[in-house]
Amino acid sequence: MKIALAQLNFRIANFESNRNAIIASINRAKLDGADLVVFSELAVCGYPPQDLLELKDFYENCQHSIDCIAAYCIGIAAIVGAPSLNPNPQGKKLYNSAFFLADGAIKTVVHKALLPTYDIFDEYRYFEPCTTFNVIEYKQHRMALTICEDLWDDQPSDNPFGKSNLYTVSPMGELAQQKPDIIINIAASPFSYNKEQIKKRIFIDKAAHYKLPLFYVNQIGGNTELIFDGGSMVIDAKGNVISELSIFEEDYKVYDVENLINGNCNPHSIKVKSDVEKIHDALVLGISDYFRKSGFAKATLGLSGGIDSAITLVLAVRALGNGNVRVLLLPSEYSSNHSITDAIALAENLKVKYDIVPIIDINSQFINTLQSIFEGLTKDVTEENIQARIRGVLLMALSNKFGHILLNTSNKSEAAVGYGTLYGDMNGGLSVLGDVYKTRIFELARFINAETEIIPKNTIDKPPSAELRPNQKDSDSLPEYDILDQVLHYFIEDQLSASEIVTFGFNKQLVDKIIQLVNRNEYKRFQTPPILRISSKAFGIGRRIPIVAKV
Repeated sequence: MKIALAQLNFRIANFESNRNAIIASINRAKLDGADLVVFSELAVCGYPPQDLLELKDFYENCQHSIDCIAAYCIGIAAIVGAPSLNPNPQGKKLYNSAFFLADGAIKTVVHKALLPTYDIFDEYRYFEPCTTFNVIEYKQHRMALTICEDLWDDQPSDNPFGKSNLYTVSPMGELAQQKPDIIINIAASPFSYNKEQIKKRIFIDKAAHYKLPLFYVNQIGGNTELIFDGGSMVIDAKGNVISELSIFEEDYKVYDVENLINGNCNPHSIKVKSDVEKIHDALVLGISDYFRKSGFAKATLGLSGGIDSAITLVLAVRALGNGNVRVLLLPSEYSSNHSITDAIALAENLKVKYDIVPIIDINSQFINTLQSIFEGLTKDVTEENIQARIRGVLLMALSNKFGHILLNTSNKSEAAVGYGTLYGDMNGGLSVLGDVYKTRIFELARFINAETEIIPKNTIDKPPSAELRPNQKDSDSLPEYDILDQVLHYFIEDQLSASEIVTFGFNKQLVDKIIQLVNRNEYKRFQTPPILRISSKAFGIGRRIPIVAKV
């Protein structure tokens, strides 16, 4: 038996596009002599469909697509992810299912048992968990078909409170009792640079534990905040990775099951990308798909001469093309000459249209207008925020007039501690770097400049500054980023308490101050644009903290 893995980029609720892509891969696999072609979790409707699952016509479109796809499964079988109806009057209306299609019809439907409700996942909101487990027989092979989390039953909780495992049942353990020949896992597993090796190890360990070959199919593409990296793979019964599909791009490959079962396949070695390269590729894909799937083409941003806006511009150009990006340079009286020249140099290096709009006179008008109200009061952050909001207004004017989406350039370090201005530099339709710490920003800059200097060296080397007052530096208000980012990572990604973080050698007062800043600025993050997620714990849908909590 030959199995084809089809790693595709699906668009949520675009049933026609998803259906056509699936049918095209079925026809391709048939021409290649495959007996079975496998697609990812909820491939028919895209992942995650969220509250669209509560709409009757959405479900009916899913079923119509499955029926259409089944008609093409003549002389070949397919495994396709889609929601299915729960016939039981008790429980949720739907299952998260895998349809086994053959002979032009639906032969078997397998339901997902383990429904994640952590981080960005909320599947139990929509789906009923499966409690029965049966292998599928096809072409003299017995297949243990699992859906994403069903193979992750023994994973530890991120914040376990003494619990070693999240789940009380092992779907694969149940299926193993029925003597399957192979494991198939279809998934919609989003990218997280600090969890990729853990995910891979889970599949390797499962194949080795059950002594069965494993076929894993993941989707690729960006769906708002979430970015799916693909990385589908085949692992032999000893836990050797035989083959891996591409990451961050569509891919397809056919495998001979007998060779795999008999151990006649040699382990496959691929070039391992560094974390910074994967983050770069993920962000480019995230921008590209956000625009393509939302029906937009052009972007704008404020180019300050600083490293954050420089990185955002490079990524936007690589995602959309330089003809689809336009920037504004908005110097104030506190902008240094080299910030302006650095910004111009970058725009010209990338051949991007730019306009220089000084805000000095506009700012003076604001200050003069407010003079009688502010009389007798010393200047403070208020005057700094006015400048940021002037820039925000001008950028949004460009966005409105030309139909460009404004890209937000704030990084995760700033977002964490509230180092940003609401309705100013926090404006935007998409936050590109909101899940990237400042120290990682510098790594991205060096990666971008590895072969030729695209970002001016001075932009990378100069001390970070908002340039909203004379001689301002970020370090005036914040700890040095190499310290700040470590503490933030321990607190946000690792979910450690202040007392636990202090044990790593950090000053207690500093740790308390940083955590207080994070907690106090939840209200700001509540108003940020969608953030492209590249870590295991991004701000946004995966981190839900009450704004009014006493912290």
